Amino acid sequence: MKKKSSNIEIKNKKASFEYEFIEKFTAGLQLCGTEIKSIRLGKASLVDSYCLFENGELWVKMHITEYDFGSHYNHNPKRDRKLLLTRRELSRLQRKVVASGLTIIPIRLYLSEKGWAKIDIALARGKKAYDKREDLKLKDAKRDMERHFE
Repeated sequence: MKKKSSNIEIKNKKASFEYEFIEKFTAGLQLCGTEIKSIRLGKASLVDSYCLFENGELWVKMHITEYDFGSHYNHNPKRDRKLLLTRRELSRLQRKVVASGLTIIPIRLYLSEKGWAKIDIALARGKKAYDKREDLKLKDAKRDMERHFE
């Protein structure tokens, strides 16, 4: 029996404007019961979310709204969630973050075909103001080109 694929996809739209992505990874999320139910309803936000290392493990700080039908077992919306990556990926990420001052930010949260919550993270470097202005110019030029050739 084939499962239908879900259309839940939560993106961090501001991330590509604020950061230059160097390398991307896909990680699993360690969640409790009411958290996955809220994600399936699309009630999570990646705005102002980031990742940090604690005791050799990678954690993400993000907001998942409380489940509406949850009882006293409901989750804390702002708690840290553990990211599930291989040991090799974790050590590589930690080396790069410490050595070159890069940061790790979540880009996209989605449900896989099996129903697991997955998160795409990126090793990123913050953009300067002139880089952001250049991106806006390119975006405007592209939009004008599409408008004239339609």
